Amino acid sequence: MMHVLNGILIVLGLALFEIVSSIDNAVINAEILNTMSAKGRKWFLLWGFIFAVVVMRGLLPWLIIHCARHSAPLLLGIGGTFLLILFLQWLLFSGKKEDAAGEHFFLKKYQSDFAKIFYLEVIDAAFSIDGVVGAFAFTLSVPYILIGNGIGAYVLRQLTVKNIETIQKYSFLKDGAMYAILALSIIMILGACGYQIPEWVSPAAMIIIVGFFFLKSRK
Repeated sequence: MMHVLNGILIVLGLALFEIVSSIDNAVINAEILNTMSAKGRKWFLLWGFIFAVVVMRGLLPWLIIHCARHSAPLLLGIGGTFLLILFLQWLLFSGKKEDAAGEHFFLKKYQSDFAKIFYLEVIDAAFSIDGVVGAFAFTLSVPYILIGNGIGAYVLRQLTVKNIETIQKYSFLKDGAMYAILALSIIMILGACGYQIPEWVSPAAMIIIVGFFFLKSRK
């Protein structure tokens, strides 16, 4: 029974992390999807989603874990360091207002739905790296990662099409995502150093941190 509850908590934590860590990606997606036909949007939501989940949130974690299966501490150490650098970069340089990945240049040069879908998949792949690395703080089980991140990716894409304005109103969610990344980086580095961190700690920390910033946004 405890194993089942632990698995549910991990999946919920992964889904929540996928959603809040990909808010920037959702904003970019919404901007481009608004310029596409209804058919193009449906294609992106179906086949683009399948590609994003199977390749970026299934195959990529499996390859990483497979290549590092005999050196889990090294994987956790590298992943935790990457997330820590990501947090520090956000903390120190988030004031920069740069054109995210050159989407305005792209929209001016390539106008077909096919080109836009290809661009969205490339952007999704780039934005997925922190989510894939962060998933290792929750578990090294690829099925859990695939299910949790897949649920998060699906929910985020539905919100992108239907209600992205609501997400943008919660102005502190991105802060919550970055502080959650800090917590996950610490957990991964401790794991790399040999400390036995229970699996429930990562999703619990994720839920508490994001919940705090969600309530702060509501106020």
